[in-house]
Amino acid sequence: MLAGTGFLAAPALALPGLDRPAELRALLHRDLFQGFLPFMERHVIDREYGGFLCDTDCDGTHADTYKTPLNEGRGIWVYSFLYTHFGRDERYLDVARRSVALLQKSRPADGEFWSARLNREGTPVAPPAATMPGDLAVCEGLAAYALATKSQEPLDRARQLLNRAVEAYDRADYNPGAGKIFLGPDAPPTPGARNVGSWMLLLRCAAQIREADRNARTTALADRAVEAVLQHHFNPACRLNNEILPHDLSAPAAPFDQLVYFGHTIEITWMLLEEALYRRDPAMFQMVTERFRRHVDVATDRVYGGVFHNLRNVDANRWLLDKVLWAQLETLIDALLVAEHTGAAWARDLFDSMNAYVRSKWTLQQHGSPLWMYAADRRATFASFAAMPKRVEHYHYPRHLMLDLLRLDRL
Repeated sequence: MLAGTGFLAAPALALPGLDRPAELRALLHRDLFQGFLPFMERHVIDREYGGFLCDTDCDGTHADTYKTPLNEGRGIWVYSFLYTHFGRDERYLDVARRSVALLQKSRPADGEFWSARLNREGTPVAPPAATMPGDLAVCEGLAAYALATKSQEPLDRARQLLNRAVEAYDRADYNPGAGKIFLGPDAPPTPGARNVGSWMLLLRCAAQIREADRNARTTALADRAVEAVLQHHFNPACRLNNEILPHDLSAPAAPFDQLVYFGHTIEITWMLLEEALYRRDPAMFQMVTERFRRHVDVATDRVYGGVFHNLRNVDANRWLLDKVLWAQLETLIDALLVAEHTGAAWARDLFDSMNAYVRSKWTLQQHGSPLWMYAADRRATFASFAAMPKRVEHYHYPRHLMLDLLRLDRL
């Protein structure tokens, strides 16, 4: 057992699947309430200043004490969602409340994004960010916090952040370096680029604000994001989504006509499926389901298991071969949602096979920690993970556990 974790791996048992939903639910519940949350309580939640010390090793050692709006917003969402859906425990709400208070110290000036980095006390120690993910993480967190507390002020702030992000995204010069994230430093500039990942963040924020306040502006933004992904990013030649399009959503030129970032398409899938359910649109649900199945089929690593997340060139079949945990977990969320609403055997099989894969390759139980590796090489080796920056995956992992627990309760 790693020092300071207080976590002992459970005895090895036959892994339950969707044919044993009660046992599967018990396993996910254990991961969340006996593994992840106690680790967060001991090592990541900052009891002195509020917020989250995410640069932490799997044994609880802090690599540093810096914070980011991205991690704070994500943490606020997790603990607000916990409070709302898992017993309304005031301890969870207090964690979210103290992170909200920490962020008050660094609210950006009008027309600027949040500083990309904060010190432990919440003071900015870096210039304003150039792009919107940090602000949209705070937006998502505040929207969930507003639902949890039934209060207007955080909802108004969430809406303001979303509107400001849309204004930035619609500038013709926004994020000219977007292509470098996916293709490397030699990628050509992409001023005003549209990408699936940005539509995903905008859709997620709009949908959550809409839960508390259904208004024309957020509804229109959700509609806009859905149309962009389903009608424009989809490339019928390869039947896959191109990640990056020009500002006007026209067909991409080389090299972006060959770029498919599976991670974002897999992640936005369950959001699109939920949007189809919200609209009561079975045709949309079927379209999204079919495209999800196609993307997972292409992205599957048939040698070592799991899914790849970045295909840099479709025709040359040139992939990045590293793997990220969140792409595997988003596949689980998607597959279970499809199984819940269609009963499709392939979706149930996909969930069971992916669940078996991540539990055999990505957990750190054998190293005495309740955490999971957040990224690794193609074979998902511990050695590759151990060489990476020390960081706790405090968003995608608990989100998967919570969403799938709620879905299992409905099955």
